[in-house]
Amino acid sequence: MSESPPEKNGSTSPGLLKSSVLVGIMTMFSRVLGLVRDIVIAGYFGSTASADAFFVAFKIPNFLRRLFAEGAFSQAFVPVLSQYRTQRSFDEVRLLVSRVSGTLAGTLLMVTVLCMLLSPWLISLFAPGFHSDPYKLALAGGMLRITFPYLLLISLTGLAGAVLNSYGRFATPAFTPVLLNLSLIGATLYLTPWFSDPVIALAWAVVIAGIAQLLLQLPFLWHIRLLPAPRWDPKHEGVRQIMKLMVPALFGVSVSQINLLLDTVLASFLQTGSVSWLYYSDRLSELPLGVFGIAIATVILPSLSRGHAGDNEGQFSQTLDWALRLVLLIGLPASVALFILAEPLIATLFHYGEMTDKDVVMSAISLRAYALGLVAFMLIKVLAPGYFARQDMKTPVKIAIKAMVANMVFNVILVFPLAHAGLALATALSAFLNAGLLYWGLRKTQIFKPLKGWWRYGVQLLLANAAMAGILIALKGEVSDWLTASLSERIMDTGIVVVSGMVVYAFALVITGVRPSQFKQ
Repeated sequence: MSESPPEKNGSTSPGLLKSSVLVGIMTMFSRVLGLVRDIVIAGYFGSTASADAFFVAFKIPNFLRRLFAEGAFSQAFVPVLSQYRTQRSFDEVRLLVSRVSGTLAGTLLMVTVLCMLLSPWLISLFAPGFHSDPYKLALAGGMLRITFPYLLLISLTGLAGAVLNSYGRFATPAFTPVLLNLSLIGATLYLTPWFSDPVIALAWAVVIAGIAQLLLQLPFLWHIRLLPAPRWDPKHEGVRQIMKLMVPALFGVSVSQINLLLDTVLASFLQTGSVSWLYYSDRLSELPLGVFGIAIATVILPSLSRGHAGDNEGQFSQTLDWALRLVLLIGLPASVALFILAEPLIATLFHYGEMTDKDVVMSAISLRAYALGLVAFMLIKVLAPGYFARQDMKTPVKIAIKAMVANMVFNVILVFPLAHAGLALATALSAFLNAGLLYWGLRKTQIFKPLKGWWRYGVQLLLANAAMAGILIALKGEVSDWLTASLSERIMDTGIVVVSGMVVYAFALVITGVRPSQFKQ
């Protein structure tokens, strides 16, 4: 008789709202610490050539991380794992995890070694504009050789996190990014004096963080008796199924990341600082996306996969409806606030040390462009799992290709009149196209059937966001005041404006009839 799993196969994980809040809190802590990290880096390196070089050297393996660890692999692995949990024994589940971990590790080890050897050419490919600055080109190539093993480490961490999420252990994977932030902060403050070129300390910090993140997961996998014994076995039935699903998912789930990388390529041709301006503004827009959008998507994928595996299409559609309502409840005010408070937020967080007034203004322009697409970015995160949970990879691929082509066209049209901000706006526009087509596909096939009350809910959100926008505009003040204010004044004023906006938004929702009980599932 096979060994029983740590929980009954039919048991349910914590409620979706409770799990989303848990993941959101842990992710919020990580993202806030990430902002502290960026504040420290901005104060030390500003928007200099060395900062541009590091951001590119870090963005390439980080891009592939989101493609593999959080993107295609996660979306392909979780439905297969859920299928094994629902239909097979625990021993078969454990064998699947071991075979997948061994095959993934072996594949990525080969990719990592190859890319480390080809690092100068990769920099030329992803940042061709660096050719005009030999120092920046050589520095980025050297740092990429150091940072690339992060892809292997974080992808294995992603595998461990996907297993833990599927068994309702959401806290540890959500906390893991904290280690990267701590590593980069520590390196900036304490390791930079030990290097002739201080920015190289950040590259080593990335690798150290990758090792720590992987090691953190292992005790928790052991606790649920799913610590893998890795073995290379690409012919295993489950591994082949995951690999088959991964190929199209590479495009379907990661189009926004490909678009961001294209932005970096084009930004490398613009004036020095453009890459950094896009990075700082993207980091701010990523805060609500990571805290709420990714948290909701992380929680609903196992639920959607179980609903599909158990032929419970009603639960499947209701889960999507719940996720969409929650995304709009959080995403719309976040988008409005980022757009209105772009300069105050950038100034409060980054206007120190080497960060100049011009850097604040230029970063704020691209932040507004990203803010316009924030809701679309979040919608993609919850709509795409509606396909992946059903192991439908072809439809998102077709949609992703259309969105990527549109992004390229928008880039060419907008980069000339708007420079780096045009690249951010192009990303936002293509995200709306992607989200719209994903939604239309689910509706057209009757996979998703909206519950009653959407028109009323839309009006409620419109009124609440209008009220919040009014108070934010009234309290914002002049940009010059934020640039000349002291640190304590910025923090106090930002707190007053943000809290006032939140209170007005919540009060307006209550007045129009929105209640917390509507989001319990």
